[in-house]
Amino acid sequence: MLASMLEALIFDVDGTLADTERDGHRPAFNAAFAGAGLPWHWDETLYGELLEVTGGKERIRFFCERHAPEFLQHADVEARIKELHAAKTRHYVEICAQGIPLRPGIERLLREAHAAGLRLAIATTTTPENITALLAPDLLALFEKVGAGDTVANKKPAPDIYLWVLAQLGLPASACLAIEDSANGIKASRAAGLATVITRTAYTDDHDFSGALALLPDLGEVSVPLLRHWHSHAYDSNKKS
Repeated sequence: MLASMLEALIFDVDGTLADTERDGHRPAFNAAFAGAGLPWHWDETLYGELLEVTGGKERIRFFCERHAPEFLQHADVEARIKELHAAKTRHYVEICAQGIPLRPGIERLLREAHAAGLRLAIATTTTPENITALLAPDLLALFEKVGAGDTVANKKPAPDIYLWVLAQLGLPASACLAIEDSANGIKASRAAGLATVITRTAYTDDHDFSGALALLPDLGEVSVPLLRHWHSHAYDSNKKS
């Protein structure tokens, strides 16, 4: 029997907790490329195209396949990609130290949800170091489980990271609500059976969000009672279908 009560919120990170892609990850990638002596530069338009692929190492390989195939001919290409990604992570941590604001409503909603007894978790493709750099320690401590980076082999849009988090929480998908910002994100969450709320960004405004429980500009006006109402509605709809 499906659970009808909302027990947990599972958040994506990049684009969902904070709008990190354009002015966080993108310049960090470019700094890593410059440090390695590579003539690559990802401008905002190109980076938007590269966001089709989740995961930093995977994104570098995707770029090379289309724009720098010669780089893939190196015998140690996998090691080089890992080194580039590690350098990118260091630059991103430095950028976060200068301050990347959370999206509207995020901090309030996290604290409100925790106080209301909802369990919180993260399901993301970004590295654990990036999460630690982005979130203040007291906010990070609110999350009971964190699925990140290479926790699972197959990244979004595969549902693996959500399935892993659900197993760690010991909850069925019907007891949880996912909060995402991208097409790859909702494909992953819905494939794992999760009702999903979407908060769009400039990079994902034109994505296909079919199946979303709600499609919002941000979480500034969202409350725990509203999330519970949406979740209950989704559950009732599933029972009737």
